[in-house]
Amino acid sequence: MAELNTPLILGDLHLKNRVVMAPLTRSRATDDRVPTEMMAEYYAQRASAGLIISEATVISEEANGYLNTPGLFTDAQVKGWKKVTSAVHNKESLIVAQLWHVGRVSHPDLLNGETPVSASAVQQAGHVSLLRPKREYVLPRPLEISEIHAITAQYKQAAIRAKEAGFDGVELHAANGYLIDQFLQTKTNLREDEYGGSVENRARFLLEVIDALIEVWGAGRVGVHLSPRGDEHDMGDHDPRETFGYVMQELGKRKIAFFFTREYLAEDSISSYLKERSNGVPYIANMRLSREDAVALLASGKADAVSFGKAYIANPDLFERLVQNAPLNELKLETMIGTSVAEGYIDYPTLETVA
Repeated sequence: MAELNTPLILGDLHLKNRVVMAPLTRSRATDDRVPTEMMAEYYAQRASAGLIISEATVISEEANGYLNTPGLFTDAQVKGWKKVTSAVHNKESLIVAQLWHVGRVSHPDLLNGETPVSASAVQQAGHVSLLRPKREYVLPRPLEISEIHAITAQYKQAAIRAKEAGFDGVELHAANGYLIDQFLQTKTNLREDEYGGSVENRARFLLEVIDALIEVWGAGRVGVHLSPRGDEHDMGDHDPRETFGYVMQELGKRKIAFFFTREYLAEDSISSYLKERSNGVPYIANMRLSREDAVALLASGKADAVSFGKAYIANPDLFERLVQNAPLNELKLETMIGTSVAEGYIDYPTLETVA
């Protein structure tokens, strides 16, 4: 029976335990999207996790939707990430880079005046995150097929950069209403070409990018991040079981290292169904998990690993706290995103410092 501290093999990744640090945007990189020394310390503090998935990392400047998120498209960014990966490896943990293009979840003010791109011209409801004064999302421009191929090449180049930076693998961010997800789900994909319509066409972009990442890393070091509920950034799909089930069927054929779902536990959750469709691809569960949820998922075999996000922000030694069933620090929401200071970032106490 698997437990929190049971080792796990995900493809070619050998984890010391089954607790995974989820990707967490903190906006602590430089204006040029270069990881800092403070970021290296932040990740090292949390390296008792069996696996760390890096914060979402843009594959080009045009892929961005937030200030001060890191990138993997310049030499300086690679150099900055090397400090992070070395710090994590010195603590005998693993770290994979989450590769990101936000698509329509951006604004011309973040793109040098350019219009954000998407699968189709479907405007997102609401206001752009973190930009002040508040402004609404704009109508995105549909990508041309040649541009889709160019972005696939950017993902591949970012994967090459990730290898240069010392990561142990990559995870494709295909969740939360960002670009890959915009092609996948029916609410945002109204295309009538080979990238729209049928589930096979809507999943084409995702699978082409995965194949490009596999060319760089091998399938055993590539993962994918999905959000089948479509509950972020005004998303939706007419049949999530069909859409995401097909994706997992195809990813299973490729024998990727893992899939990760951002889906809270409920009667209508489909992650277990996706695991059944995946031909044995290991599954990392995530979103609002309690310790009891995590222990039960592992004991039952319904998940191969469990992941925590906000709890890892406030608890650098979350793995130890979970194993010992120790109390957790309270998250400071006001310092979670968008500051360059150590407060609320690398100053959370561990059990040792409290004692």
